[in-house]
Amino acid sequence: MKINGVFIEDTFAEAFPMKATRLIITAHNAVWANHAANALTGFATSVIACGCEAAIERQLKRSETPDGRPGVAVLLFAMSNKELTKQLQNRVGQCVLTSPTSACYAGIETGDPLPLGKTLRYFGDGYQISKKLGAKRYWRVPVMDGEFVCEETTRVTKAVGGGNFLILAETQAQALDASERAITAMRKVREVIMPFPGGVVRSGSKVGSKYKTLPASTNHRYCPTLKGVVDSALPESVGAVLEIVIDGLTSEAIDEATRVGIRAACTRGRKGGIVAISAGNYGGNLGPFHFKLRQILK
Repeated sequence: MKINGVFIEDTFAEAFPMKATRLIITAHNAVWANHAANALTGFATSVIACGCEAAIERQLKRSETPDGRPGVAVLLFAMSNKELTKQLQNRVGQCVLTSPTSACYAGIETGDPLPLGKTLRYFGDGYQISKKLGAKRYWRVPVMDGEFVCEETTRVTKAVGGGNFLILAETQAQALDASERAITAMRKVREVIMPFPGGVVRSGSKVGSKYKTLPASTNHRYCPTLKGVVDSALPESVGAVLEIVIDGLTSEAIDEATRVGIRAACTRGRKGGIVAISAGNYGGNLGPFHFKLRQILK
C-alpha cells in the first residue's frame, strides 16, 4: 500500500487499556482558560514517569460550557482510578484553582464518580459553600479575585492509550513538516489527544533496557545514527523518524485520528522526502488493542 508514493508498512500499533476523564475549564476569556489548561496538562506526556497523560482536546464556544464563558476541554489518562484521582487533585488544585477567574466542571456524564471539588473545597478553610442544581453539586471556594467554582465530581471512563504511528523521512526537517501536518489534521478529531510536546515525540521507546533500573529505553532499531551498528529497521534513505502517540476515549476515535493523521503526513509524498509510515508494537504482547495501519486506511 502507498499514499502519494509513501509506503505504508503492513504493521500495527499496539495499545493498552487506560482510565480517562474530561474536564471543562472556563475563565473570563479564552486566554486565561488556556493558561489554566496548559498548566494543568504540563509534564503529562507519558505514564512512564509523569503519572498521567493529558492534553487539550479542543477549544469550546460559550454555548458549550456550563457557565456560558470561554472554555477548554482537556482529557487526562492514567492506569488506574486511584492514580487518576491523585492527578486530578494535584493538577486542578495547583493549576486551575490558582489561575485567575477560572472554574472547573466535569466533561463526562457517565461512569464512576471521581472527587473534584469534593476535596478541593477544603482550601476554603470552612468558608466554602455548596450549591446543588438538579443532580449536580457545585462548590464555591472564596479566593482573592472572587470565588472558584468547581463541580463536586467528574466521571471516569474506560479508554485506550498508546495508539501511534511513525513517520520515516529523508531529513529531520521533512519529518517535522509531515508531523506538523498530521497533528493539525488530528486535532480536529474529538475524543483523542496527542500528549507529547506539539503532539510529536522523537524519543520513541522500547520496553526494558540493558540498565536494569530502567523500564524503557531508546528504540535503537529506529535511530538513524545507529544504522551501521544495530539490526536497524530503517532503509538507507531514512535520516529521521518521528512518532505520534494517540490516547483516546474509544478505539474508534484512535482509528479516525490515525487515518486522518497518516493521510496528512503523506501530503508531500515520496517526492517530499517521506519514505514510509510504520508503527510501534511489541509483537502483540503488551496491549490488547492492535491498530492495523493498512486496515484503518482502506
